[in-house]
Amino acid sequence: MNKLALSAAVFALFLMSGCGNEGNSNTNAGGGAAVSSGSNNAEAADAVTTASIVDNEAAFKHAISKDGTWIAAVLRSMTFSEELVVDGPFLHNGEPARKIALYTQDEDQDITDSFALTAPKLIIKSENTRLEGGIFIGDVYVEADGFTVVSATVRGNIYFADKQYLSTFHLGDQGIVSGSAKVQ
Repeated sequence: MNKLALSAAVFALFLMSGCGNEGNSNTNAGGGAAVSSGSNNAEAADAVTTASIVDNEAAFKHAISKDGTWIAAVLRSMTFSEELVVDGPFLHNGEPARKIALYTQDEDQDITDSFALTAPKLIIKSENTRLEGGIFIGDVYVEADGFTVVSATVRGNIYFADKQYLSTFHLGDQGIVSGSAKVQ
């Protein structure tokens, strides 16, 4: 089994462990592996049962869209010339949540590799979006409450559409922003 397939398998097992998932593994329309126990309907999506593990740009764009999944976990660095939009309501433990995981991990949840995501803009429209692990290169535009950077670096600025979004921003453990974080 190659490293890519092994990383995907380990991550999928992590997501399913302890959750009692009765669903089937399948492939989503974006080309990434998805673990699902039903519809990918944004209003019904649940973090325990829905994730996209992606290894290509088209699958990543789909995973972060309103028709995607609560988590987009990349298996390699990716570069985009156009802006990316994280959109749609998704749930984790009954609460709104989205996650961009720029890393792989082993069965002990230790990070095994980190990746870079490059785009001119990353627009956050989903409540409680976490950018975790790795590096985002570009500017982030926040249009929702609860944006968090955890164990990740933003090489650029973070612009908030209003003071409310800035007031709910959290720079978590080992989170770094090389530019400014301000309302614009």
